[in-house]
Amino acid sequence: MANVSGKFAIVGLGETVVGKRPEASTNSLHLEAIRNCLEDAGIKASQVDGFLTNQPLNDAHRSYAVRLAHMAGIDPTFATDLALGGATPVALVQHAVMAINAGMANTVMCVHARKRSTPDPTPGYAIRTGDEHWEQPWGHFSAVATHAFAAQRHMYEYGTRSEDLAEIAVATRKHACLNKNATMRKPITVSDHQQSRMIAEPLRLLDCSLESDGGGAVLVTSAERARDFPKTPVLILGMGQHHPHFSLKDAPSLTTLGGKKSSEAAYRMAGLSPKEMNFAEIYDCFTITTLITLEDYGFCAKGEGKDFVKGGRIEIGGELPVNTHGGLLSQAHLEGMLHVTEAVKQIRGNEVEAERQVPNAALGIVSGHGGNLCMHSTLILGAV
Repeated sequence: MANVSGKFAIVGLGETVVGKRPEASTNSLHLEAIRNCLEDAGIKASQVDGFLTNQPLNDAHRSYAVRLAHMAGIDPTFATDLALGGATPVALVQHAVMAINAGMANTVMCVHARKRSTPDPTPGYAIRTGDEHWEQPWGHFSAVATHAFAAQRHMYEYGTRSEDLAEIAVATRKHACLNKNATMRKPITVSDHQQSRMIAEPLRLLDCSLESDGGGAVLVTSAERARDFPKTPVLILGMGQHHPHFSLKDAPSLTTLGGKKSSEAAYRMAGLSPKEMNFAEIYDCFTITTLITLEDYGFCAKGEGKDFVKGGRIEIGGELPVNTHGGLLSQAHLEGMLHVTEAVKQIRGNEVEAERQVPNAALGIVSGHGGNLCMHSTLILGAV
């Protein structure tokens, strides 16, 4: 895969309105994102021949990619759905590159949507989480509990404090306040964070991401074919994955995760370094995830994340703007799909509110993080 850097591009994007969408279903949110993506790319569904989507959180939607593709009017020569948790949206783009490179498709729709803020009207839809044999019997059945372990360990090893995590929540909310399609648009302070209730020690309410309805999509094709599309393409320069364990009890570390090897692979493919990134869209299911990923991605040394996130460094106008759309913490939790669409917008330029446009945004990195800290995917995107 080392020779694919810059040979493939994202040529379209689509987002839905996010937040509480009681009128919508999982299917309709996917289709809404697809329609908006096709409109942005200036093509018809019949011109798409590859289809990738997330796997719904239930057993009622087998062959979901094929079902959804035909609901959207797409007749795919390549299709599948992926289940890598929050690493899925980035992995969708990676699989699209591999499929086109292998000659299995020419233009691939990557779509991801969730219906988690309000009940899904689809019959048989239910969510199952956790490990019913080894973890649930002992009270470990939530994402916040898993990430609380990581936060506690980081605090033990490096002296990180809850107030340090608050800096991430405050900066992310500041960006969401500039985004018209964000759920949480009321500014918060470090004091607000510290006064928010404890959910799973040491993580407070404002350390936790949202439950959201919504979706997003991107269209991937070759850089050569990208010239035929109306909008400026965004090149896919680097990709990586690493899945260091499955169950938390088998994790080799709680303070260095899959992002280290995953980002190293992406930097290597792109021939770039952390210092060259103009912005970062970092998976932020919890504030501790952002902090650990910034360290794993080489933006600061291990243990120095608590200082790196202070002083406006991760805000727009700072050294490394992070989650310029508000992230999972304040825009919407759609397992990072809008991290990908936001990165595309930033690089295309003049597609977001002027106050949150990163100046000279030519290179950006996107992370995906899933499961019990066990899955990770990385994408480096760049301007033509």
